Amino acid sequence: MGTEVVAAPVAAAEVIPPGGTVCHAVLFPFMSKGHTIPILHLARLLLRRQITLTIFTTPANRPFITASLPTGAAASIVELPFPQDIPEIPAGVESTDKLPSVDSHFPHFALATERIRPDFELALENLRPRPSFMVSDGFLWWTQDSAEKFGIPRLVFYGMSNHSGCVSRAVAVDRLLFGPESDDELIPVTQFSRVKVCKSDFDDWARSPDPKGPHFDFVMKSVVASSRSYGSVMNSFYEFEPVFVDHLNGLGTQKYYSVGPLCLADVDDDNCGKEAVLAAESKPAWIRWLDEKLVEGRSVLYVAFGSQAEISEEQLEEIACGLEESEVDFLWVIRKGGGGLEERVKGRGMVVGEWVDQRGILGHASVQGFLSHCGWNSVMESVCAGVPMLAWPMMAEQPLNARMVAEEVKVGIRVEGSGRTGFVQRGALEKVVRELMNGVEGMEVRRNAKAYAEKARKAMEEGSGSSWKTLNLLIHDLCSKTKTEY
Repeated sequence: MGTEVVAAPVAAAEVIPPGGTVCHAVLFPFMSKGHTIPILHLARLLLRRQITLTIFTTPANRPFITASLPTGAAASIVELPFPQDIPEIPAGVESTDKLPSVDSHFPHFALATERIRPDFELALENLRPRPSFMVSDGFLWWTQDSAEKFGIPRLVFYGMSNHSGCVSRAVAVDRLLFGPESDDELIPVTQFSRVKVCKSDFDDWARSPDPKGPHFDFVMKSVVASSRSYGSVMNSFYEFEPVFVDHLNGLGTQKYYSVGPLCLADVDDDNCGKEAVLAAESKPAWIRWLDEKLVEGRSVLYVAFGSQAEISEEQLEEIACGLEESEVDFLWVIRKGGGGLEERVKGRGMVVGEWVDQRGILGHASVQGFLSHCGWNSVMESVCAGVPMLAWPMMAEQPLNARMVAEEVKVGIRVEGSGRTGFVQRGALEKVVRELMNGVEGMEVRRNAKAYAEKARKAMEEGSGSSWKTLNLLIHDLCSKTKTEY
C-alpha cells in the first residue's frame, strides 16, 4: 500500500468548516471510469473549499486518477492492492472497462472488491486528521461496515438520477412488475402519476418473484448498505428533476444532496470543450473534422454508446446502414466493427475507435444531436452542452434514464424498438435521426435542451446556484460531526 501526497496552494475557501476545524473527506470510487470521473469532479469542488482529501484506489487505477486531478491538487492518493486469483476475473484486470464481458463478469468483479476491506480499514485507522465523512460508490457496499466501525458518516454515490432512484424504489415497494404478462405493457407507477414503465425497463432479477444469483446478491448487499448510510450524493440538479429530489428528501430517512451536474466542476480549470483555440496541428483528427463541418455549415450527429455496452455485429450493421441512409453527417465512436462504414460514407461520416473527449465533442458548435445509450454521465454532459438526444438505452438503469429524457424533461426522442433486448431496424433509426436533426420534434427538444443547459449552469453558479448551496449544506452537515478520536 502506497500513499502520495501532493501539497499546493488552492483557491480561497468558499466554505469554512464549522468552528474552523479541519474537514477531511475520504473518497472511494468504484473501479470503472464512468463511476470514477464524477467522483473526481466532486473532488475538485471539495478542494476549492479547502477540504482535505484522501482518495482510495488500486494500483492500476491510480494513474488515471492522478492525471484527472487538477495540477498541484492538495490531495492524498492511497493505493490498496486489488484481489488476485479470482477465477472469474482475468489476471491483472482492476477495472470493469477491461473485463471481456460486463454481463458475465461484472457481478464477480464487484463481489471480489470486498477482499480489499482489511487493507482499507487499516489505512482508515491510521488516517490523520480523522475523516469527517466518506463518499464511496454504492457498488462498494462493504465500505458501509468500515465507516460504521470507525464512526465515519458515509455518503453513497451511485452516479444515477433522482428519477431512476425514485421509480425503482416505487416499483419494488408496490411490486408492480409481477402483474403484466407482456414485457412491453405500460405500467402506471402509483406513486408518480405521470410516470409509466414496463417490465423490459428492468434487469431480469428485478422481474423475478424469486430472484437468485450473484447479480442479485450484489444488488441486495448494495441496497441494504445504502439504507444504513447517512445519505447520498446525486450527480444532478434540483431544477432538472424537482419532483423526485423533493420526494427522496421527503422520505425523512436519509439526506439526498443533488450537487451536479458534476461535469461542470472543472469548466474553469481544464481545456474541455476548448479545442477550437488550439493550433490546428495539435487538434485531434475528430476535432479537425468537426471544424471542417462547421465551416461548411453542416450539422453533425454524435454517436456513442459508452465503453461497456455489448452490441451484436448484426445490430452494428443496422446502425451503420441507418446512419448512412439518413444522409446526416455523423461522428461515431465505436469500440469494434463498423462494417467498413468509414469508407462507405467518407466525407459525410467519421468513425473513431479511440478514446475521445466527449464533453469537447458535445461542446463543439457543429454537433447538434447525440445518439446515446443514456448512461447518466452522458445525459448530464449532453444537457450541459444543450445538445438533444436520441435515447437508445442498453443496460442497467438506462431505460429509466431514456424515459426521463424523452417523456419527463423532453430533451430527447426515444429510438423506436430500443431497450434492453430490442433490435432496432435501420429504417427506424434513419427516421428518428432525420426527425432529431431536421424535424419539428427535433426543434422542440433542442429548445428544451438549451433551456436546461442554462439552468444547469446557474445551478453550479458560485454563491447562488442550487447545487452550489447544496454542497455547502453537505459540508456544514458532515464537518460539524467530526470527532477528535476514534
